This record gives sequence, structure tokens and C-alpha cells, in this order.
Amino acid sequence: MQRKELDEVIGTALGGSDADFVLKNATYLNVFTQEFLKGDIAVKCGRFAGIGSYSCDNEIDMSGKTIVPGFIDGHIHLESSIIMPLRFAKEVIPHGTTAVVTDPHEITNILGSTGIDYMLQSTADMPMDVFFMVPSCIPATPFDESGEELSPETIAEYLGNERVLGLAEMMNYPGVVARDKATLDKIYAALSAGKIIDGHAPGLTGRSLAAYASTGVSSDHECSSFEEAVEKVRVGQWIMIRQGTAGKNLEALVPLLYGASWRRCIFATDDKHPGDLCDEGHIDFIVRKAIEYGTPLPVAYTVASFNAAQYFGLKNRGAIAPGYIADFSVVSDIESVSIDSVYKNGRKVAEGEILEWIKVEVDEGIIRRVGQTVNVKSATPADFAISKPKEHIIQLVPGQIITKDAGMASGVDLEQDIVKVAVVERHRATGHIGKAYLKGYGLKSGAVATSIAHDSHNIIVAGTNDEDMAFAVQRIIEMHGGMVVVNGQKVVAELALPIAGLMCDLSVRKAKQKIAEVKAAALELGVNKEIDPLMTLSFVSLPVIPSLKLTTFGLVDVDNFRLLDD
Repeated sequence: MQRKELDEVIGTALGGSDADFVLKNATYLNVFTQEFLKGDIAVKCGRFAGIGSYSCDNEIDMSGKTIVPGFIDGHIHLESSIIMPLRFAKEVIPHGTTAVVTDPHEITNILGSTGIDYMLQSTADMPMDVFFMVPSCIPATPFDESGEELSPETIAEYLGNERVLGLAEMMNYPGVVARDKATLDKIYAALSAGKIIDGHAPGLTGRSLAAYASTGVSSDHECSSFEEAVEKVRVGQWIMIRQGTAGKNLEALVPLLYGASWRRCIFATDDKHPGDLCDEGHIDFIVRKAIEYGTPLPVAYTVASFNAAQYFGLKNRGAIAPGYIADFSVVSDIESVSIDSVYKNGRKVAEGEILEWIKVEVDEGIIRRVGQTVNVKSATPADFAISKPKEHIIQLVPGQIITKDAGMASGVDLEQDIVKVAVVERHRATGHIGKAYLKGYGLKSGAVATSIAHDSHNIIVAGTNDEDMAFAVQRIIEMHGGMVVVNGQKVVAELALPIAGLMCDLSVRKAKQKIAEVKAAALELGVNKEIDPLMTLSFVSLPVIPSLKLTTFGLVDVDNFRLLDD
């Protein structure tokens, strides 16, 4: 706030009639006392100036409406929405979202600092705050090949950016507990900068959890049970209750919101795909579901706003009170979270849809680099042959991103629901390909491939035969990234993702349609209807989630944090 604006806000608060506007006869949420109160709300210079009895020339009658703080997504990977950030913003702002905290580790695994710069530039000057956590694990583990690495020195540089709030999810919790020097150097960089550190430690407990938390790691979004979450709250961590496309933990964790622990909870989506954005919404959907599960109304709305602001040190956001930034939504039905309009910095930015054009400017050199991230010479059927007499089977778990070791197989066996899976290195043309078998995917013919393969985002393909697998990967190469379903060496459905192999420049609804076509094609070829054909496949290569995963180097025993060499 400028010095002149400070004077003006004080004058308005004291009863001056120079407010930019007054919300008359409003019911509003007081996050501090957990009450819905009534009063006139005066807004000046993008701030709430006073609440009580106010008048001015620009009065808006709020009879029958409720004013709530703008929603904040505490942890999201914007790249995982599969649409450009500006398209994402246009979709979620009308749902009441006024800020997100993004971890760009998907694109950073591919492009390093260029990826961070792209995301910073493409989210600047939006009618929604986009804050960042600088990625901590690039690459996520030593068991995979990313396009780039991010050193502690580079991390320290980004921590000086005012939009960067801290160090993103520290997935390498084994490295923390083992006191790995490079890992601790990254943590120390954040501590030295006075920034927070997000966690990522599924199942961590006891002394290992104590060691992890002792470094300053202060949150976790990977809790899948109430008991796990309570233990982490007891060591001082904040719990990000995740309800997105891949991880859906709200039902298991909602009991946290019934007692004192709700003060340490935040809502987050982590990953949210276009179909779910269209069909469900964003943070408003989580609030709605939390209320349906019995969460008190004030608690649900406070967790969605003020709690996140408190955790991230955003001291002037998340509340309707004098001096706070006027980020808020006008709600016609508080229980169903029916949002009429959304205000950012005291300006109406959405009413059913976005009201203003969002323009972003990204350096042309960065745009060129972001469009050239698939570096694979070619793919042939011979590349996917497994020479060993037997190889491990990765067992999928419906509704989860964890996997299990299902023993060994000597080849594809469709009667036993065993297909082949491979991960092709796509950043440096190393030619490395990890191969194994996959059970529970359900595919009966053809192949499914995508360049979205967490976290290093090499190309992952599942198929019933080597010819279709090679054809699918070759098509990904030609599209400069994407997702494709093939059968008999013919494309059945596809979506090009030319922005780092992760995103497209389609509207959210067009992207939803194209993804639906790809998923439908995969299901038509037999993929298990209890899983997401693309999302589930993309997590088969994530070597930080138990138990057995596949990378370009081969199979990873996540539980024991080692490559299998047999």
C-alpha cells in the first residue's frame, strides 16, 4: 500500500464517504471468531477499510448474500492441469479462487530454471495471485533421468524472488533422514532466506518423522489416513488436505476438521485435470464436499482461505477485516458454495465468467525452448523387447497411485491381465529405456503412451505388443509431446502437448473434450474402468511413491530406495 493510500484507507475507515464502494447489508464470515456477522463493508484502494455502518456514492446491496474470503489453493502443479496457466486462471477465478501456490517441478524437471522462468512470466499480472515454491528435488531421485538439475545455489537465487514463498515439497525424505549433504544444503538455503519448506513424506512416522520435521519441513499433502495426519500435526506440521484428480484424501482426513486440528489444515488440489475443473470446480468443490461431510460452515471456508494465508505468511490475505486485501467472493448459497461474483484487490474480476482479458508476455527465447523438449531419435519395436527370461510385474491399485510387486512374468499374458510397460528417456537422447510388465491396467489390444510421466516426464507407454508401443512413442516424438492411443499401428485418439510435453494451448473445455476422447479410446481397448488410463499410467514412473516403479534406468524398489538389479 502506498503512503497516500494509507491515509485514504484510514479516512474511509473513520467514516468518510470516499470509499471505492460499500457492500451494504452484507453477511460476512469473520475467520477470527468463526461467526457470520452483518454489516456494511467499505472498500478503499483495494483493501477492506471498515465494517459496520458505511455509506458512499457507490453502494452495492448485498441483502441475502454472504461475503467470504477468496480461496487459496495451498499446493498445485499448474502444469498438471494440462492447459496453459492463463487458461487455468480463466477457469478457476469464477469459482472463487484468488490465489494459488504452485510448485513448478513438472516443467523444471524438463527445463530447469528455464521452466521456472516460463511459469513466472506466464503467471505475472493476472487477476489471481500465483505464488511459487521453488522445486526441491530436480531430479526427484537418483533413479531417473530429468532434463535438468537444480542446484542449491540456483534454488537460493529463486528464494530471493518476492513471489517465491519457500522450498517446495521435499520428496527426498530418505535423503533428509540420511543427512545427505546436497539435500540439506537445499533446506539450509530456505532456512537462511527465512522461507518455509513444504513436505512430502507418505507414511513417515516415529523417529524418522521427528528427524524430518526437525529440519523445518512444516507441511505434508501426502497423508492418506486420519492417524497419519494426526501424528504429523502433533509434530507441528500443517496438513494439506488434498482433493484433486489423482489424490483424493478429503473423506479420510475430514475428521481433522471436526476438532482443534482444523487450525492446522489447508485445502489443496495438487493435480487438477480439465475434466474435473469443468465438472467439479476448484477449491469451491472441496469446500462443498467438506460441508457435505459435516464440517462446520465457518471452518470449511476458513480452511480454504485464511489458514493457507497464515501458513504461507501472507499476512494481509484470507480475511474480511480492516487492512486486508479485498479478495473475496459473493456467495448466494453458503452451503452449496454458489458463487455469484469474485473480487480481486477490490475489483470485480468474475461474474459467472472472467470479466477481463488476461494477457501474458513471455520471452521469445523461452517460448522456443519450451516447445523443443522431446529429444528422442526414433522408436522401433526392437527397443521394447525384454531379453531376460523373466521380469518383474508392477501391480496397479485401483483408485491409488501406489503400486505393488506382483512377482515375475515371462511375457505379455492378456488372460492374466499382464501387459508390457516401458519408460523412454526423452530429454538428452541417451537411448535409455526401462522395461517391465504391468498388471491391472486391463489393456487388451494396442498401446497407450504419454509424455506426462511423473516426475521426470520421460515417455511412458503400456502395450500389448512391441509394434504398437514403438508406433505410439514415435507419434509422441512427432507431436513434440502429448498423449496417444494406437491400435494396429494406427492412431485412434491423441492430444498434442507441445508446451514442454505437458501443456496445450486449448481452452479448458476443448482440452477436456480431447482428453475424454483419448481416455474413451483407451477404455475401448480394454483399459480397466476403475482407473484413469492416463493419470494412473503417468504415476507408474514416480519413484517416490511406494512400492515398485519404473524409470529409464529400470525398476525401483521405493520401499528400500534402490534400483533392482536382478
